[in-house]
Amino acid sequence: MPSDRSSVRLQKVLARAGVASRRAAEQLIAAGRVRVDGRLVTELGTKVDPRADRVEVDGQRIAREAFVYIVLHKPRGTVSTMHDPQGRPTVRELFADAPARVYPVGRLDFNTSGVLLATNDGDFAEGLTHPRRSVPKTYVVKVQGALQPADLDAWRRGVRLDDGPTRPARAKLLRHEGDKTWFELTITEGRNQQVRRMGEATGFRVMRLARTAFAGVRSEGMRPGEWRYLTTEELARLKKDYGVPRRVVSPPQEPAKPRARPRPDRPRGEGAASLGRYGGGAPARRDPDVADDWGGRLTRGSSHGGRDHRNDRRDGREGSGTGRGGGRWGAVRTTGTGGGVGADEGGDYRVSGRGGRGGQRSSRKR
Repeated sequence: MPSDRSSVRLQKVLARAGVASRRAAEQLIAAGRVRVDGRLVTELGTKVDPRADRVEVDGQRIAREAFVYIVLHKPRGTVSTMHDPQGRPTVRELFADAPARVYPVGRLDFNTSGVLLATNDGDFAEGLTHPRRSVPKTYVVKVQGALQPADLDAWRRGVRLDDGPTRPARAKLLRHEGDKTWFELTITEGRNQQVRRMGEATGFRVMRLARTAFAGVRSEGMRPGEWRYLTTEELARLKKDYGVPRRVVSPPQEPAKPRARPRPDRPRGEGAASLGRYGGGAPARRDPDVADDWGGRLTRGSSHGGRDHRNDRRDGREGSGTGRGGGRWGAVRTTGTGGGVGADEGGDYRVSGRGGRGGQRSSRKR
């Protein structure tokens, strides 16, 4: 039997391996598809030592997997989960080129764009989403109505919602645009649709919403749908401020260029005037430093092929991209939101030999 210090629940090991979400991992165990040191295990909650015990799913052994930390510029019209029962586009499609099965740290609403972290390190995710951490989240908000500086006091003091008053927040007026107002808001909570609900409660309906920072991590220079690795400096600062990750790791030797699915041809500039680095508006009206509307949206389409589409834009074309095969997930993978409790300090785990590739990763440069 493993010692208490090294023991980890079997479903957690499977979830951290990227085999399935924790709930789906429990189903795999109950179905008799998991063995530990050659012994069939069907009891939920069984603890194993992932360093010493041989864990297999359908005959394939679980192996360690390096932790990965990513920031995505989530586009509007995308669900921030790995699976959606309604069939809407999910961030899973945007992480197709990630070197591991990552899952989102927290959530962003379907129609909210901006910074979304993702990882395969459960401790990291839990550390940045636990309420006691009070991790700051900064948004640019467009509301209906000519909001005055005094009106922001209600947002700063805390707004009473049906599930209780919100914590004090920071708010800064940016500009008025006719009968509409843009302002910057920083909150330290993560309630469901909190900012939109605060708008309804104060009489200023939220029309557009984008998260520009999460725990100090930003997505500047990234178009909607693009992702990059967190830098060593960003990870070191997060560890200092919030205690995670437990160990600062360097990103891959060849850092991933920001990735994005190709954007379809469509009219540009849906009514947002120039807001400097906050984005927005028709090309003739926006700040010259803004490459794209921060609230940009990607419609459903094939996964990108990893090419840089900026040159296509200069030529007046939209990159078409090339889809990647679905076999990457392997026979034992199931969809899910990824679970939330941390992994064992020794690392993460994956199934070796999945998808008929002998467990080898693609050598294609990022």
